Amino acid sequence: MKNLKNGVAVITGGGSGLGKALAHAAVSRGMKVVLADVQAKALEQTLEELRALGAEAIGEVLDVTDATAVEALAERAETHFGPANLVFNNAGVASAGLIWESTEKDWDWLLGVNVKGVANGIRAFTPRMLAAASADADYQGCIINTASLAGVLTGPAMGVYSVSKHAVLALSECLFHDLALLTRQVQAAVLCPSYVATNIGQCYRVRPSQWANSEGPTRSQMATAAISQNNLDSGSLTADQVAETTFKAVEQGKFYIFPTDEVHGLLKHRFDRILESANPDLPYEQTPFLQDRRKRLIEALAD
Repeated sequence: MKNLKNGVAVITGGGSGLGKALAHAAVSRGMKVVLADVQAKALEQTLEELRALGAEAIGEVLDVTDATAVEALAERAETHFGPANLVFNNAGVASAGLIWESTEKDWDWLLGVNVKGVANGIRAFTPRMLAAASADADYQGCIINTASLAGVLTGPAMGVYSVSKHAVLALSECLFHDLALLTRQVQAAVLCPSYVATNIGQCYRVRPSQWANSEGPTRSQMATAAISQNNLDSGSLTADQVAETTFKAVEQGKFYIFPTDEVHGLLKHRFDRILESANPDLPYEQTPFLQDRRKRLIEALAD
C-alpha cells in the first residue's frame, strides 16, 4: 500500500498506548480515523488531540468482545467515511503467573478480548473490504492484528497471555491464506512487538465485573505483574516508534511485523529447537532481560 492519504483507518484500543500512536501515525499520513476503546475518557482525549491537528476523527466506546458492537462500528465507519483501508485489531489485555493458577475468569477475559475481539473485527470488516475491492480496482486494504512476541515465543509465567497471542498469530496467518484465494487488493498483517512502554500492565483497571476474580492474585501473579511492568517501563521502543515501523511495513506489503531485529535470534532459537525435537528452552545466557526475568521469578516464588 503506497498511498494512504485520504484513506480510512479503524483502530480498536485506540484511546491510549499503541492504539493512540497508530492513530497519530495514520493522521500524519493524511488518513481519516475511526477509534474504538472501552475507556471513554481516554478515547475522547485522543480524539480531541487528533482533531486539534486538523484530522477527521470519530470514536466509539465499545468492548471488542461484543460482536454486535463491533459490527455497528464497521457500519458507522463506512457510513461516515466510506470503506476502511486499514483495520487495526489492536485492543488487548494481559495477565500472567503460573498457568495452573489462572482462573476460568482469567481465561475467559484474556481469550475474549485478545482472540474473540480480533475475530469480531475480522468478521465485521473483511466482507466490507472485499466488497470495496470488487467495486473499485484501485481500492487497497489491509487488516493488521496485534499479537506479541509472546505469540511466537513461550516462557515462564506467561501462560494465558501467550496462548491468546499465539492464537492471534494463527488467526492472522489463516486470514492471509484465505484472502489470497479471493483477491490481492486486501491484505493481512500481524504485529508482534515485545516490551513497549504502554499502559497494558494497568489493564486490570478496566476488567469487567463479570470476569473479576473473587480472590486476590497469587504470589506468582503479583511477581510476574511487577516484573512485566518494569520491563514495559524500560522497553527499548516507544509506542510511537512501533507505530511508525508498523505503517512502514504495511506500506511495503509485509505480513510479519517485528518492530526490532533484536528478536530474530530468539525466533531462530525456538524454531531450531522444534526442528531438532528438543525440549522448550530460551537462550537465557544470551538474553539478559529474559535471564533477569527468570531469576526474579524464581526468587519471588522461593520466598
